Amino acid sequence: MVRPGFSSKHLSRGPGMLAQEAPPALEYGLALRPTLDFLKTETAGGAALAGAALVALILANSPWAHDYFDLIGTPLTIQIGGFVETLSVQDWTKNGLMALFFFVVGLEIKQEVLKGELSSPRKLALPVVAALGGMIVPALVYLAINRSGMGGAPEGWPVSTATDVAFALAALALVGRGLPESLRLFLLTLAIADDLGAVGLIAALFTSHIHLASLLGAGLTLAGLILLSEWKDAPLLLRAIGFLMLGGFTLKSGINTSLAGVAAALTVPIGPRRPGQEPVLRNFMQSLHPYVAFGVLPLFAFTSAGVSLAGFSPGQVLDPAPLGIAAGLFIGKQAGVMAAVWIAIRSGLARRPTGATWLELYGVALLCGVGFTMSLFMGALAFIPDPPLLQRQAVLGVIAGSLASMLAGVVVLSVAARRRRLTRGDEG
Repeated sequence: MVRPGFSSKHLSRGPGMLAQEAPPALEYGLALRPTLDFLKTETAGGAALAGAALVALILANSPWAHDYFDLIGTPLTIQIGGFVETLSVQDWTKNGLMALFFFVVGLEIKQEVLKGELSSPRKLALPVVAALGGMIVPALVYLAINRSGMGGAPEGWPVSTATDVAFALAALALVGRGLPESLRLFLLTLAIADDLGAVGLIAALFTSHIHLASLLGAGLTLAGLILLSEWKDAPLLLRAIGFLMLGGFTLKSGINTSLAGVAAALTVPIGPRRPGQEPVLRNFMQSLHPYVAFGVLPLFAFTSAGVSLAGFSPGQVLDPAPLGIAAGLFIGKQAGVMAAVWIAIRSGLARRPTGATWLELYGVALLCGVGFTMSLFMGALAFIPDPPLLQRQAVLGVIAGSLASMLAGVVVLSVAARRRRLTRGDEG
C-alpha cells in the first residue's frame, strides 16, 4: 500500500513513464499494478517459454533423461461420451492444448482486422508485405540447402517461415526503452500476419486422411457457433462446450486442430454482451492470455525442446535439415523482411513506421527470425516422426536460428536505442 507522502511516480509502469497522481482509494490497486502488469508482458511470457525450453534440454541430456522421455511419452486416454482418444502427453499438448494458443491467435487476428492495425489498408500494407517477404525468402534459403536428391529434406521448408510473436516482442521489450511505439506495432502486426500465413500453410500441407463423418460434425458445430455469435448474451459455458466439440471433431477428422482454434475464435462476438460491458472478444483475450503465456506455451516448449544430444557431433548441425532451418531463420528472415520493407517504402506502397529509423527496422527484421514456438510446431508436423533423427535435427536448427536472430536483434536495437539517448542528451 502507498503510504501518505510517498509519491505515486514510484508506481510508474515502465522506465521513464510517470503515473498520474492516484486518488487514495486506488492506491492499493496501483501499488499492485507494476507486478500485475509485468506478469502480463511479453517479457515475462518469453522468459517462461525460454525457461521451460532450457529445462527440457537439460533434462534430456541428464541422468534423468529416461524419466523425462517417459513422462512426455506417457499415454493419456480422454473419454467424453462417445469420444475416446489416446495420445501421449507430448501429442496432447501439440494437438490439444496448442489449439487454445491458436484460439488466442485467432482472437487477435479478428480484433486487429476489425478494430486495430489490420483495419487500415495504409497501416496494413507494410507489415503484410514484410510478412510475405519473411516467409518466401526463408523457404527459398531452406530449399537451396535441401535440394531433392542431394541428401536433404525438402519437405521441411515451412519450418523456417514462422515468427514467434511472444519471443520477438519479449526481446523488443527488453531493449526497447526510448524506441518509438510504432516499432512494436509494426512487429506485432507483422507477426499476426505471419501467424495467419502459418495457419494457411498448416491447412494446405499438413492435412491428410480425412474422416468425412468427423469433418461433417466439425462443420455443423462451427455453423452452430456462428449462429451462437448472434446471441451476444449467450452463456460462456455454452460457447465453451461448442469450442470443445469443434476441437474434438477436428482432431478425429484428421485436420490439424490449430485450424479449429482459429475458426472458433472468429465466431466470438467483438461487441459487448450488454451495453456498458467489456467486449466479449476482448474479455476472452484478457482472460486466456495468462493461461496461454504461462501454461500452454511453456508446456509445449517443455515437451518439444527436449532433444538428446547423445551421439551428436558439432558437425551434424551442418547437415542439410538443421542448417537449412537455422539459415532460413537467421539469414532468410532478415533478408526477406528488409527487402520487402525497402521495396514497399521506396515504391510508395507504404510508409516507414512513424519515427523509426532504418537501423531500428533492421533490428526488428532480425527479431522476426525468432521462430521458436511456431517453428517447433511446424517441425513436429513436417517431420512426423520418421526418421526420428530429422525431428531432433529440426529442433536444433530452430534453437540455433532463433537464438542467433534474437541475440543479433537485441544488439542492433540496443545500439539504436543508445543512439537515440545520446541524440537527446540523456547520456554523456
